[in-house]
Amino acid sequence: MRIAIIGTRGIPNHYGGFEQCAEYLSAGLVKRNFEVVVYNSHRHPYQKKEWNGVEICHCYDPEYKVGAVGQFIYDLNCILDARKKNFDVILQLGYTSSSVWGWLLPKDAVITTNMDGMEWKRAKYSKKTRAFLRTAERLAVLTSDNLIADSVEIQGYLKNKYGKVPSFIPYGASLFTKNDPDVLREFAVEPYSYSMLIARMEPENSIEMILEGYAMANSDDKFLVIGNTNNEFGNYLINKFRYNSNIVFLGGIYCNQKLNNLRFYSNLYFHGHTVGGTNPSLLEAMASNALICANDNVFNRAVLNDNAHYFSTARDVAYSLSSVKKSTNIYHYMLSNNRDKIESFYSIDNIVNAYASHFEQIVRERLAKTKQSIAPRQIILQLKNN
Repeated sequence: MRIAIIGTRGIPNHYGGFEQCAEYLSAGLVKRNFEVVVYNSHRHPYQKKEWNGVEICHCYDPEYKVGAVGQFIYDLNCILDARKKNFDVILQLGYTSSSVWGWLLPKDAVITTNMDGMEWKRAKYSKKTRAFLRTAERLAVLTSDNLIADSVEIQGYLKNKYGKVPSFIPYGASLFTKNDPDVLREFAVEPYSYSMLIARMEPENSIEMILEGYAMANSDDKFLVIGNTNNEFGNYLINKFRYNSNIVFLGGIYCNQKLNNLRFYSNLYFHGHTVGGTNPSLLEAMASNALICANDNVFNRAVLNDNAHYFSTARDVAYSLSSVKKSTNIYHYMLSNNRDKIESFYSIDNIVNAYASHFEQIVRERLAKTKQSIAPRQIILQLKNN
């Protein structure tokens, strides 16, 4: 079976959650004897045509020249290329800039779309953009043969809104077991002497609230902020908190060994995401034995249950930073429960198997429909011949 994965900037991951998903999913599918093509931006740091058995197809991406509109052009280029190739399934990861081209998706392939979160809720968008995103969501539903939801909340929302039941397939993570405190030297921190967050610099990720809470706590411990700050909101945060030398903006880090060790040895790991379903960075924190303090919303509680601290205000953040010490080991049950959940439910193998089963099922369904539609035509032809 030939699978195409579109909708990401490409693999190996140098950007975010969808790219991380495409990376482990494509590699896992190849091991299960699927043929997989992942579409990459032509500016992706990885320029080879193959990665771990996965075919890489680079398409022109003008985002660096023209801004966000370039994403629409890049998605169009990927879809136009996919039309020339014989794919059984096209997996779209997201729909924001691809749904307007949905009518161009090849008819011979089964189109299945991971709908991500409710993009129109993101605080960074204007009213006009949010209105467009509502339209884009509807277009994605209309032009997809099948939908995937990464959380039961998103699954329920899509079912109620559109009457179409998505397959529930969350993201995955691998347990981190090879911790090495020497990795911390590069960042000038000691085990459990710092707290941290990893996120895109966007308002809905609660970064400003978390840093305000850190400032209230008057802590001597460092606070590490990991994420690309080369955008308007990133620059705003750097400027707002420049007075506090203990807040360290490290920029984007894409080395899993470094990230896993930083999470493992942090005192508290803050997860401020408020929009979306099962967030990949949250699962990776759980897998890295991080003690998590998460924004109090239904998406995060659905994953963490009682195995985390929660915050809704900057004061909540300050209280947690002042009162929680991971090194005391009284939170062992939280850490253990989160690791068990990764191993039993959110493991990479489980997620790849779920996608593989999904692809096989939707192709079988397409073949069955095709046979049903061909049969009457064959009967008519036989009657004419007789």
